Amino acid sequence: MKIDGFVLSILAVIGLAYVFPQWGIPTSKIPIDTISGIGISLIFFFYGLKLSPEKLKSGVKNWRLHLLIQASTFLIFPLLVLAFQPFIQNEEQEIIWLAFFFLAALPSTVSSSVVMVSIAKGNIPAAIFNASISGIIGVILTPLWMGLFVQHAEANFSFTDIYIKLIAQIILPVVIGVLLQRFFGEFAKKYSKQLTLFDKSIILLIIFKSFASSFHDKIFSSVSILDLILLFIAVLILFCILFFLTGFLANKMKFTTEDQITAQFCGTKKSLVHGTVFSKIIFGNIPSIGIILLPLMLFHAIQLLIISIVASKMNADN
Repeated sequence: MKIDGFVLSILAVIGLAYVFPQWGIPTSKIPIDTISGIGISLIFFFYGLKLSPEKLKSGVKNWRLHLLIQASTFLIFPLLVLAFQPFIQNEEQEIIWLAFFFLAALPSTVSSSVVMVSIAKGNIPAAIFNASISGIIGVILTPLWMGLFVQHAEANFSFTDIYIKLIAQIILPVVIGVLLQRFFGEFAKKYSKQLTLFDKSIILLIIFKSFASSFHDKIFSSVSILDLILLFIAVLILFCILFFLTGFLANKMKFTTEDQITAQFCGTKKSLVHGTVFSKIIFGNIPSIGIILLPLMLFHAIQLLIISIVASKMNADN
């Protein structure tokens, strides 16, 4: 198995943040917040350029598949994590649980979902539709889910401020991108690989800033190797439960093989792009932001690894 280069880059960036934590603090001379803020807007502007209205229209008809995928992403996933909330006994456990709940409340990833569905010979138009619409739904639902619990945590949570930032940094750039698609849509398709590299660079910058702040404030001093292993196991179990549950529900709903593949691949993914962006907007610069992002990054690595293996096997079987 080829190790994903982006996962290695994340590890390298975390290592850099550990060595040079002073680069990511608010008093640093490097304007990381400004750069990442502009970068976030550009990510979603390019997303708007690549968002095809025709493909979205063609995918609307398969409503039962869409309902299962979006329910898995925004309802089943959060409710599974919510079931463990009564077992929280102290503040440290509350932060870890909040990190898992944040992961559960996020929208699905776009590019890798479509690519993996394509490899496994699933329903590609439906995958494009659901992966695209998930990000739009997430702008509304993710803050709503988090608003139930973040006010009890360290952040000052304000729906007005959150939605103003989301509109300014995400919705507005997407709308502008869609409006300019007929002029620059071909440009976005032609340089898709370069734009993806730009997306990943901004994500790495946000991850660096988050972990540098956490390392500077010694947030990880209480996180042992055993804790990391337990976190990894918990994330793995969570992914497996969702993967098999969506497959079971798709089978009960008598989906075709192509639709079942799409349901499992799109309904179990979580977007690292949206996660890093939303964490910056929702949680601001709270010291524990690195821990908040930790389950998401573990989940990102696990979903890439497992789905890649499953997609390759399905491709070989077909």
